[in-house]
Amino acid sequence: MIGLLRGVILEKQAPDLLIDVAGVGYEVQLPLTSFYKLPEVGKEAVIYTHFVVREDAQLLYGFHTSTERALFRQLIKANGIGPKLALTILSGLSAQQFVRCVQHDDISTLVKLPGVGKKTAERLLIEMRDRLKDWGLNISTPVTDHLVLAGDEVDSFELVESAEQDAISALVALGYSQIQASKAVQKIKQADMSSEQLIKLALRSMI
Repeated sequence: MIGLLRGVILEKQAPDLLIDVAGVGYEVQLPLTSFYKLPEVGKEAVIYTHFVVREDAQLLYGFHTSTERALFRQLIKANGIGPKLALTILSGLSAQQFVRCVQHDDISTLVKLPGVGKKTAERLLIEMRDRLKDWGLNISTPVTDHLVLAGDEVDSFELVESAEQDAISALVALGYSQIQASKAVQKIKQADMSSEQLIKLALRSMI
């Protein structure tokens, strides 16, 4: 099993990452709460990984901390929760926020996530309650409001257009419809925002 990767970031477009480890490029998908913490392209990164083997694919999921990976592993054990939905849940909520939802039976927050209906949310709260009862002592620091600013050398008009498309594509990859993603991005966009800023604020507006 591949449990950790240390290498240089070659490409990143939420939620996908291509990382060069000793000359081998690994494609990894990360929840956006982990993706926000990645360094820039060309910099070295260390990510914890979970390897999934299916009949038609071999997939790597990446996380900023081992705690986030552990929560992902608990999620995919729940009935009806696969890796893609678990990734979506941890993109909309940090590990600490999700644990808080479970501890306080906050179904209203969970049902705002794409792919999580009322029945799924209720089942998730029941199944995760016992598994996460002691996690309040072990959760890592929540994601901060760090904002990544785009480089000055990029044309501002091209940057905005590209950032909007990247943000919409990322939200669609997480399960939101094209219309939902477009409306959310258009609602919160401002001049000179990076795709990561747009994604983060769009998610907040929908949850």
